Amino acid sequence: MNQVVSKDGTAIAFDRRGQGPAVILISAAFGTRADAASLAAALAPDFTVFAYDRRGRGGSGDTAPYAVEREVEDLDAVIEAAGGSAFVFGHSSGAVLALDAAQVLPTRITRLALYEPPFIVDDSRPPMPEGFAAHLIELIAAGRRGDAVEYWQTQLGIPAEAIAQMRASPMWAGFEALAPTLPYDATIMGDTQRGNALPLRRWASVKVPTLVMDGTKMMGSEDFHTFMRHGADELARVLPNAQRRILEGQDHGPADDVLAAALRAFFLGS
Repeated sequence: MNQVVSKDGTAIAFDRRGQGPAVILISAAFGTRADAASLAAALAPDFTVFAYDRRGRGGSGDTAPYAVEREVEDLDAVIEAAGGSAFVFGHSSGAVLALDAAQVLPTRITRLALYEPPFIVDDSRPPMPEGFAAHLIELIAAGRRGDAVEYWQTQLGIPAEAIAQMRASPMWAGFEALAPTLPYDATIMGDTQRGNALPLRRWASVKVPTLVMDGTKMMGSEDFHTFMRHGADELARVLPNAQRRILEGQDHGPADDVLAAALRAFFLGS
């Protein structure tokens, strides 16, 4: 494990592997650098891959109060460790964080790839509740981490039976350990999950070449698949230098070999 120190003094842990142009992986909610290890391994023959723990996760520290700007600074510290510029890949809410970073660091992020940012831009599914982040904070403050995880999953549209299976599985303890970071992801999403495409216009100034991806396989329900597709389509229309790609047979957790092939082609321009 390696570490960098972010602007506010928070230690950010990262793993580095491979050789070639630098690629930084930004995880989704519940994601850590350990979860990115297999994708990093798939990319390592062609890239120097940096998988890091976002603040509050894994080996990274955390400093209150939270702000999205601090997470952008964390990424910037990893970019500095990568040599001052890098390709960046963001998954789900990590894709939205990557977009925010591209606004602030346009010369340091040379290419940007995004997979299924969970925007709700129309009525293809119900919007997130108005007090979504606040309720997560209340549950966590009350020591109800499991309930916070279930609330998150329920609002995302995962069926109750699937959540019950997850609760009974070994993965649930890991979810509960990361529950305090869920309000961070909710804050990153902001007003982009309210059923209106207008908030996505704030990224119209992002001129970094960007690949916007989604899959074709349902996860949980048809609504889940549809709203992800519509959000990706809308983002690609907003960004002035975007490419759009659909990964056949993939859901919200795409196979490493399929995703790595798409990233390799985009980042290397083949």
